[in-house]
Amino acid sequence: MAVDYTVIVVYLAGMLAMGWWGMRRARSKSDFLVAGRRLGPVMYSGTMAAIVLGGASTIGGVGLGYQYGLSGAWMVFTIGLGLLALSVFFSARIARLKVYTVSEMLDLRYGGRAGVISGVVMWAYTLMLAVTSTIAYATIFDVLFDMNRTVAIVLGGSIVVAYSTLGGMWSITLTDMVQFVVKTIGVLLLLLPIAVVKAGGFSEMKAKLPTGYFDPLGIGGETIFTYVLIYTFGMLIGQDIWQRVFTAGSDRTAKWGGTVAGTYCLVYALAGAVIGTAAKVLYPNLGSADDAFATIVKDELPVGVRGLVLAAALAAVMSTSSGALIACATVANNDIWSKLRGAVKRDAVEHDEVRGNRAFILVMGVAVIVTAIALNNVVEALTVAYNLLVGGLLVPILGGLLWKRGTAQGALASVAVGGLAVVGLMAGYGILANEPVYYGLLASLAAYVAVSLATPATDAAVLAAWRERLAGRGAPELASEPVAAHQ
Repeated sequence: MAVDYTVIVVYLAGMLAMGWWGMRRARSKSDFLVAGRRLGPVMYSGTMAAIVLGGASTIGGVGLGYQYGLSGAWMVFTIGLGLLALSVFFSARIARLKVYTVSEMLDLRYGGRAGVISGVVMWAYTLMLAVTSTIAYATIFDVLFDMNRTVAIVLGGSIVVAYSTLGGMWSITLTDMVQFVVKTIGVLLLLLPIAVVKAGGFSEMKAKLPTGYFDPLGIGGETIFTYVLIYTFGMLIGQDIWQRVFTAGSDRTAKWGGTVAGTYCLVYALAGAVIGTAAKVLYPNLGSADDAFATIVKDELPVGVRGLVLAAALAAVMSTSSGALIACATVANNDIWSKLRGAVKRDAVEHDEVRGNRAFILVMGVAVIVTAIALNNVVEALTVAYNLLVGGLLVPILGGLLWKRGTAQGALASVAVGGLAVVGLMAGYGILANEPVYYGLLASLAAYVAVSLATPATDAAVLAAWRERLAGRGAPELASEPVAAHQ
């Protein structure tokens, strides 16, 4: 394993070096939080694909393939569909707003009264997303070094916290681009063909497995529908995803770069399901489906290649973890802390803003690591996060973008009713049940429409300012930010 260890150590050292280099570029709040809003299409596509395809998409996607066959691709497939919908229909408008958080968008649209409550919900979502990604280090480092769970979480989490704190979004963008390349080579170009060949090819796989493994809908219609509700809609409104949209250098980059990333996700989804199906042929009696990825990598790949593929899994986890961490810190600082202590000072020095956001990433990073050590059930934590996000925030966000009659009171009612309904229904039906997100979303929609229609329409001046920002005019940074896009 010496060669494999060397590959991993070099990879981790490279991530820290990227963080140090990114620190030199993060000279303003815009640089630190959204990479100066000037990414070109190549970097934008790569980093967007990197953040949405994390450990759940890689290790979990292979596990679903092991359990259900080709239909196990649906979880990651719906993530790709959500990214495609976001990119084609909404990303250009979102990028033109020139904001830093989803809650800032809600404040602009509804007149400054929806931010704190929505910020708390979004903060809980991004925190849980970062926690679940951080827990995944335990699985990977256990395969690599037979390492204690707590030590693995601290080691992996500390590296992500270090490079994220140093350079913010610039460091994360640079590391994500490397991680995208490593994932593409490790999973698509190496593990996928090797797994299929080791399993005897598709004809042998079909001969040894039940026909249900090759049914595109074998996982079940209700499960697919739930994936669409949680992951496709979750992609439309998550702070971690929007913060990447904010990095785009132009409307065209946001739209077409995101479309390329979404298409890549669809390919990645199918690859994970095929690898899992091959693992079922090779190891029909694994104790847990989630062990399929680590087992096939450890037993079937040659030295060196094994290290690269494990680095790919590590890259998948790190990209999601770092993206969720900076999103969590940005929401905590901009949407909660700054509003609790009063409005952000207009004359604040940019360097001081960078220092403040850097401190929040460090604090949130420590909180994520501690929570990850204390928490055991990753699936339940992730389900809670997405249920809160979709049940509480989907309706007011999409309503704000699509329905001009929506009001601040309607948005607040929607967040409160949807969030409380989801929590109550999870307590009644169970965290992993489908009903909480179904009924919570319906309750949120009913509250939004009813209260919006029962209250005075949003002030015309607020809507006029909102339309100006959607058109790309009136944003405070437009006059000062460079136009050049980095490839």
